[in-house]
Amino acid sequence: MTQITDTERDAVTRPESARDGADAHRASSPTEATIDAAGRAALDRPVVPLRHPLRWIAAAVVLVVLLNFVETLFTNEQWGWPAVGKWLFSPAILTGLQLTLVATALSAVISFAGGIVVAIARLSRNPVLSGLAWGYVWLFRSVPLILVLVFLYNLGSLYPSIGIGIPFGPQLEVPTANVLGDLAIGVIGLSLSEIAYASEIVRAGVLAVDHGQHEAAQALGLPRRRQFVRVILPQALRSIVPAFVNQIVGLLKASSLLFYVSLLDLFGVVQNLSSTYPTDIIPLLVVATIWYLALTSAVSVVQYYVERWTARGSVRALPPTPFQRFRAAVRRGPAGGRRRSAGPGGAARRADAAAAEQAVASSASTTNDRAI
Repeated sequence: MTQITDTERDAVTRPESARDGADAHRASSPTEATIDAAGRAALDRPVVPLRHPLRWIAAAVVLVVLLNFVETLFTNEQWGWPAVGKWLFSPAILTGLQLTLVATALSAVISFAGGIVVAIARLSRNPVLSGLAWGYVWLFRSVPLILVLVFLYNLGSLYPSIGIGIPFGPQLEVPTANVLGDLAIGVIGLSLSEIAYASEIVRAGVLAVDHGQHEAAQALGLPRRRQFVRVILPQALRSIVPAFVNQIVGLLKASSLLFYVSLLDLFGVVQNLSSTYPTDIIPLLVVATIWYLALTSAVSVVQYYVERWTARGSVRALPPTPFQRFRAAVRRGPAGGRRRSAGPGGAARRADAAAAEQAVASSASTTNDRAI
């Protein structure tokens, strides 16, 4: 009688599916190990970004053109840089700069407040208010600013005295020349035109607020004025601020038109000095350009922080300011910068490798359990 070994008995008594699974596991174990090693090697390999040679060529061309222009700034004596340094902080230029700042600041405040009022009237259900607001916007967006300023400057010829009172009855009148000085004419002219644009900016910002916010404010039983001041307007500011600051930049440049109503702002002082010193025309224009660049840059910095303040309720964490990023970079140092640039990629690859190993180990244990 032939004796049956334990291996043969197991082969006979073991189910056919288990035998097939064990054979498959033994056959696939080297393959899985090979795949696991290849996966780890691929994950440890650095990612090479796609090359864009045309971008580098375009950047090189632009850089060459820019360097050529910068070279002309220092090699062309007609720019008159010594004269620019002489006029940059002269008392006449600083006086004109002060007038430009005063006129721009007053016009910006008046135009923003007036824009809110006109926007509310435009959104009103009262047909008289909405119609008058629409007509105001239509009129002052259609008429050029220089025409508004010149018309106001000659308003005394049309109305020698202005007043208020009962129509076709007693009036309280004062001479127009006593009320409308040169600065008042300039500020009123700038404000009248800017109110029309500011009202459209405010109206667009209010319409951009989700309608559910209006319904929620009404459900709380808030008065309409309180709904607008405490709920709608703060959310609309996120859309209003960038566009209105852009209008302030345009207003700053439009203030140069005050020269045509006998106001010696920055541009007006430069024009007068150019006629007195004809050899310094280019340096004086450069001085005006430098000051306008400085003013618009300051407005842009203020815009950045105002936008950051108005975004507090819409983002979970405010992004760091440029000063905070610079301070963090200084604290890290060169080595820290390299570790930071390499850290996230290496950590991500290590996490992917660990996940891949865990998946392979789980698959192997499942196969072993099935084989047993």
